[in-house]
Amino acid sequence: MRKYATVAAVDLGSNSFRLQVARVVDDQIYPLDSLKDTVRLGAGLGADNTLDQDTCNRALASLGRFGERLRGLPRDAVRAVGTNTFRVAKNAQEFLQQAEAALGFPIEIIAGREEARLIYLGVSHGLPASSDKRLVVDIGGGSTEFIIGTGLKPQQMESLYMGCVSYSQRFFPNGKISKSALQQADLAARAEVQAIRGEFSAAHWQQAVGSSGTAKALAEILHANGYSNNGITPEGLAKLRDAMLKAGDCNKLQLAGLRPDRVPVLGGGFAIMAAIFAELDITSMSVADTALREGVLYDLLGRFHRHDMRETTVRQFMRRYHVDPVQAGHVGQLGIDLLRQLAGAQPLDLEAALKRLSWAARLHEIGLSIAHSGFHKHSAYIIEHADMPGFSKKEQAQLARLVLAQRGSLNKAAQLLPDNDTWAQILALRLAVLFYRSRMDFELPEIQLGWHDSGFELAMSKNWLIRNPLTETALENEAKEWKSAGVKLEISALP
Repeated sequence: MRKYATVAAVDLGSNSFRLQVARVVDDQIYPLDSLKDTVRLGAGLGADNTLDQDTCNRALASLGRFGERLRGLPRDAVRAVGTNTFRVAKNAQEFLQQAEAALGFPIEIIAGREEARLIYLGVSHGLPASSDKRLVVDIGGGSTEFIIGTGLKPQQMESLYMGCVSYSQRFFPNGKISKSALQQADLAARAEVQAIRGEFSAAHWQQAVGSSGTAKALAEILHANGYSNNGITPEGLAKLRDAMLKAGDCNKLQLAGLRPDRVPVLGGGFAIMAAIFAELDITSMSVADTALREGVLYDLLGRFHRHDMRETTVRQFMRRYHVDPVQAGHVGQLGIDLLRQLAGAQPLDLEAALKRLSWAARLHEIGLSIAHSGFHKHSAYIIEHADMPGFSKKEQAQLARLVLAQRGSLNKAAQLLPDNDTWAQILALRLAVLFYRSRMDFELPEIQLGWHDSGFELAMSKNWLIRNPLTETALENEAKEWKSAGVKLEISALP
């Protein structure tokens, strides 16, 4: 990465869409520009968890504006992430295609714990250095993230399915506030928080910090009305509760510091925060100026400086599942060599393909910790469904499909109609696994792999194959498997 560069983060939350553009100077990020649209994407979810068209149109219009601001930036300088509503919407994939077209950049749907990790990364960079354990709470539109960490390192992360948009719609339709509705919302939120109380109660940290819109809005209201002089407190929340009950309607609240865009989601956000205070024994909460989008920027900066969290995760998984590093190294090196040969003959997104193939080679045997039979299926399942910090859900799915295709039938891979990049990665991995089936360190023959009119051509020494009949038979069967998938793999002898 250049010493000076411009990067951008797009946070597609369930309540607001936010864009942050920043300048990188060495290892520091300096904000340049920001945009915010209160889209309330979560409010567009119907009873069947399908996004309605009006909400989609508002979101696409917002993304079009963001796309204009981002125009001209390199693809790898922009990272856009979708959160809870993207995770739960049944028509998320259809909408995602339109959203990416409007924005002009790929959008990653991130898991709840990955969202929590990025939030903590953003918050911790904006706070003074401290050796204290911090609890960070981020109440979003559709989910609430909880993180305990020290310094820049998160240690405990959780995401609960409750947010200011969803709770406001559920318990306070049209902004109406009643004692009964507040009690129901409080009980529902406390029931959710109780599940994590043992790990996140006050005994496990020294400082509580709130981030994002709900925490900021509540702190502003409490301070502006004299309800609290020190961030958010139980006493301040109690006074706000009284004021809300007295008004009976969020739309009729006459409170200093209450911005119009916060009125529709105040009830849900308040109920969740009050429940968190009660269940986790919080006596005071300060508010951070930074959150998810800053975390995305710092994570993006780490990738540029070769401190990619995805690499850390792969190494951790190798240790956790007792992967043989020598075997993984052999498969990875041969796979990369073969993929580079293919890239020399036909344009590929080589950098992305090499990363994915390297990760797949190092993780392709993690399923052996479960069972040898069908271990590639176990490996793929773990990769797709485990919490993998740094990876988006799409990246995990792509990696899982590649690992699944390392051996056996190619029918499932063929049904996905993969492009040339994917077929090339699958072939490189399968051949690398095939050649190192013995798990022995041996001298490989010269191997030439290229594209054929209707597939691929593998050329190597005929004499070597004669001396290694098991591999020769395996390659013949491999060619038949590719033929059944509608792709030709021609095996020929080097001159």
